[in-house]
Amino acid sequence: MPYWRLFYHFTWATKGRMISIEPDWEAELHRVITAKAQALGAIVYVVGGIEDHVHLVASVPPKSALADFVGQIKGNSAHFVNHVKAPEAHFAWQTGYGVVSFGEKNLDMVIQYVKRQREHHSGTTVIPFLERDESDDAEQEETQAQ
Repeated sequence: MPYWRLFYHFTWATKGRMISIEPDWEAELHRVITAKAQALGAIVYVVGGIEDHVHLVASVPPKSALADFVGQIKGNSAHFVNHVKAPEAHFAWQTGYGVVSFGEKNLDMVIQYVKRQREHHSGTTVIPFLERDESDDAEQEETQAQ
């Protein structure tokens, strides 16, 4: 097996950025995301987020297409919420996601950022490029078209 360490930071949001991730099952959702990523061959460093989005920091094997990887995780985790947690309203993720790669020397900083999501979002310490998902591009294009 080849050696690889490809570091990625993924983020994706709930459908419409609705406050849909409930505190009583948020940790379990993160465990489901971790388990699916590991089943796909990834090394998971941290999963975190707040009520309307999730962050995943992982090394993904080069044999995996990133779009397929995140798509399987989103599908599996939405299925878990809808069929195991059964919230009152249907749970769904937005279709898009964001992913950035980074070097190993930044791994600890990115992990700490994800672990401190609530702190960052309650203050002014959000790092914009680590919060972007595809919906940000769509909103920007829509604003520019007006």
